[in-house]
Amino acid sequence: MMKVCKAVFPAAGLGTRFLPATKAQPKEMLPLVDKPIIQYGVEEALAAGCNQIIMVTGRGKTAIEDHFDHSFELERILEEKGKKDLLKVVRQISDMIHVAYVRQKEALGLGHAVLTARELVGDAPFAVLLADDVIDAEEPVLKQMMRVFEEKQCSVIATQIVEGPAISAYGVIDAKAASSNGRLYQVYNMVEKPALKDAPSNLAIIGRYILTPTVFDVLTQIQAGAGGELQLTDALKLLLKQEKMYAYVYEGKRHDTGDKLGFLKATIEFALKRDDLGGPMREYLRGLKLN
Repeated sequence: MMKVCKAVFPAAGLGTRFLPATKAQPKEMLPLVDKPIIQYGVEEALAAGCNQIIMVTGRGKTAIEDHFDHSFELERILEEKGKKDLLKVVRQISDMIHVAYVRQKEALGLGHAVLTARELVGDAPFAVLLADDVIDAEEPVLKQMMRVFEEKQCSVIATQIVEGPAISAYGVIDAKAASSNGRLYQVYNMVEKPALKDAPSNLAIIGRYILTPTVFDVLTQIQAGAGGELQLTDALKLLLKQEKMYAYVYEGKRHDTGDKLGFLKATIEFALKRDDLGGPMREYLRGLKLN
């Protein structure tokens, strides 16, 4: 039985929607309250059983490497000042995982980013997590998907129900129900950002994938699309001709932190869930005089 132990994080994007904040700082390192966006995804992968993390980075992304590495000077200062709680938090980050890094020299699309990780992934199934999609769930979404993969032994993509014109912002699957609970579907096709009238369903693809290694061969066969980029969706459509694929409607609430408004909403909602911040934040929000 195939098991998933490796998780790939494409993190080479320029983050232009958050300029000028991302001019010298990776967008993946923008904090939701006091934790970088990408750390939420890494913690999800670990909770799902992935013990090998692969970061696909690019120029100007060294802050990601520094974040998951030891910071000896900071740790020494915290230890000398007796700040044991903060020292524990800092050490937990560096002790969390072993991270391998590979550089995507050009931003040639999500498909290209995944292909860049081929040598580190090897001939094994693997997960792909898009850090922008931070999903607040009682059980980590990737762990939910792992159960499907362990049963079906083929690629699994995360989906959510999106009603109305908003569906045009997503990749959308054409699928047939494969369970009685309305969460599992067998995928037959997918369409990238269709008009509402052309959408084959209301099931939108979200940034969590479990893929078989066959996808690497497929990625070498597809042609570059708009902007000269290799689209992962194009590869998945071709993969469907060779293997079965399932979509899973996960349980949880997704925050699109790659969008400014989505990032602000996520920051507020995560702060409200905190024991140390929830009360003061609610008091502050109630006191706002909104027009």
